[in-house]
Amino acid sequence: MSGTANNDYQNLGPVEVLEAVDSQGYRTDGRLLALNSYENRVYQVGLEDGDALVAKFYRPERWSDAAILEEHHFALELAAHEIPLVPPLNNNAGETLFHHGSYRFALFACRGGRPPDFENAEHLRQLGRFIGRLHALGSEADYRERPALDATTFGQTPIRFLLENNFIPTELVPAYQSLAEDLLQRVKWCYERCGEPTLIRVHGDCHSGNILWIDDGPHLVDLDDSRMAPAVQDLWMFLAGEREEREASLAVLLEGYTRFADFEPAQLHLVEALRTLRMIHYYGWLAKRWDDPAFPRAFPWFNSQRCWEQHILYLREQAALMDEPPLTWRPDHW
Repeated sequence: MSGTANNDYQNLGPVEVLEAVDSQGYRTDGRLLALNSYENRVYQVGLEDGDALVAKFYRPERWSDAAILEEHHFALELAAHEIPLVPPLNNNAGETLFHHGSYRFALFACRGGRPPDFENAEHLRQLGRFIGRLHALGSEADYRERPALDATTFGQTPIRFLLENNFIPTELVPAYQSLAEDLLQRVKWCYERCGEPTLIRVHGDCHSGNILWIDDGPHLVDLDDSRMAPAVQDLWMFLAGEREEREASLAVLLEGYTRFADFEPAQLHLVEALRTLRMIHYYGWLAKRWDDPAFPRAFPWFNSQRCWEQHILYLREQAALMDEPPLTWRPDHW
């Protein structure tokens, strides 16, 4: 981050948040609740009429304005097709990305809900239909401003950052370097077995914290990590348990998904490769944000000797998993 933008962002406080929201014609009442977000600063802001909205302040230099607006356009497309998510709010000029001082922010309606139950077959079926509809629209155009989720952005880049900035304890560097090279080779083999997967606009971070369940089913609250990626990126995090359990869940998930979008079975070769890349990227993300005081407070376990020893151990397990046969899609399993 540049010095001024970085300092302003880290010092963002209640006064700045309320003034920013007021600048868009809202009348705040002083109620302010920080929501669970680390990459950006997100707040629930009370309004004088008793309602509330969500204000999201973007971290400087992560995404360009054009990349943020690309995400906003996709969210508005989805909402226009009645695919349930919380899109950014427009101001009177039709804008969705606002500026106040050095801050960039967007506003959203405040929606509630509970996490989905991945062990519930009907929840999985509805999630499949939901993601299928999202992907059907996501496949109609490409992102131009955002990098794809691949072995470079989620593998090589974070590995290089960790090594160049001396995050790995000295005595573990040889083991990490050797393992990282092996993992990237295995990821490459997984992609080769898959062939050339179709890349589409995906949510990118489809875990339970980003999905809220209401009586009518699921809706999304965040597209901040949306990128071009294989469709299976938005599906594999719903699968847990032993192999038989994962295959059973996959069958139900794809039962709903394929009602709205085609699925390339060869992409099942990528499940463990994408999981491996996510693990690598996560540690690289923590390291890259370590100069933000919020991160050492929120992740006190990170960057210790034990942390890196465990990370290397888990990555070694991933190397073995990438050698196993892919999950089998058996639609009639349930």
